[in-house]
Amino acid sequence: MNKEINNMTYREATKELEEILRAIENDSVDVDELTLKVQRSSQLIKLCKEKLRSAELAIDQVFNEENCEQPQKSAKPEAQSNGKLF
Repeated sequence: MNKEINNMTYREATKELEEILRAIENDSVDVDELTLKVQRSSQLIKLCKEKLRSAELAIDQVFNEENCEQPQKSAKPEAQSNGKLF
């Protein structure tokens, strides 16, 4: 798979990374091709990290929206005054 990196999904990128890893592990990549495979792997890893960060931000945003926020539970006043939890 040699799809344009900007149009790849996370799943496609990880699948290609797995294919590259298998090829390297099986010694089916010659030295001349190895450099290209390593460079492609680097691009794919960067893409995956960006997609994960983007997903994390989107998920955080959903949970931080006003209608999804949970009120923070406060400790009982007596627990705070005497230093005991129970």
